[in-house]
Amino acid sequence: MSVEVGQQAPEFTLFNTEQKEVSLKDLTSKSNVIVLFFPLAFTGVCTQELCSARDDISKYQKLNATIVGISVDSLFTLGKFREEQKLPFDLLSDFNKDVSRKYNSLYDEFPLFGLKGVTKRSAFVVDKQGKIKYAEILADPGKVPDFAKIKEVLEQCEK
Repeated sequence: MSVEVGQQAPEFTLFNTEQKEVSLKDLTSKSNVIVLFFPLAFTGVCTQELCSARDDISKYQKLNATIVGISVDSLFTLGKFREEQKLPFDLLSDFNKDVSRKYNSLYDEFPLFGLKGVTKRSAFVVDKQGKIKYAEILADPGKVPDFAKIKEVLEQCEK
């Protein structure tokens, strides 16, 4: 299934690191949402990506955007990762890989280590109406999303 700009974003409800359910519908009722799928907690590029989002959190807040990170890690692993990196946004566990599949963001086989069922690094901007305004699915896990483009799209959402 492909997920494209202009489509209604696939709905999801996942657990955060505080073991509370977080749904896309609840998030979009308050703000635009940046959904960042990332392969694995505690890896170099994932840490770089999420810390970049952390460091720019005030810019995203000014653009009326909420960030959530999603990976196939357990919520306990994500909790430790979030704590160590001081991430001011929810990390959600897609341990069963259902949401990653819905967003076409799951490797059949991860390019490194031969792991199966690892989340592809992907970024989506979902507006307050639940429509996808930006979609970037990266084949190379060593690359990070285009955060400048994400900010541009968010500026357009607020006009």
